[in-house]
Amino acid sequence: MKLTSDKEDDFLVIAMEGDLDASSSIIMDEAMSKALKTGEKKIIVDCARLSYISSAGLGVFMSYLQDFENNEISMVLCNVSEKVLNVFRILGLDSLIQISSTKDEAKKVLL
Repeated sequence: MKLTSDKEDDFLVIAMEGDLDASSSIIMDEAMSKALKTGEKKIIVDCARLSYISSAGLGVFMSYLQDFENNEISMVLCNVSEKVLNVFRILGLDSLIQISSTKDEAKKVLL
């Protein structure tokens, strides 16, 4: 998996490309940990090029929900493929994690 992090105005945009599985979840965990430590308040995770997510990948997101809430950090996933979105829906995670159709919509949610 390839991961990039960029600042866009007040937003930290983390873009993923490839598969988020057990071996690559460490990369995502490091990005989330860094965002928490640097005090980012608005995080957009762009999933446009995310082709697959495993339980380990989902676990990364779940492990930060409480920390983000405690530190008043908002996170929105965007551009999630139907295949990946179905995984979130089946597990009921779409009720715990905000998901938007586009990056622009995600930015509006976070304003």
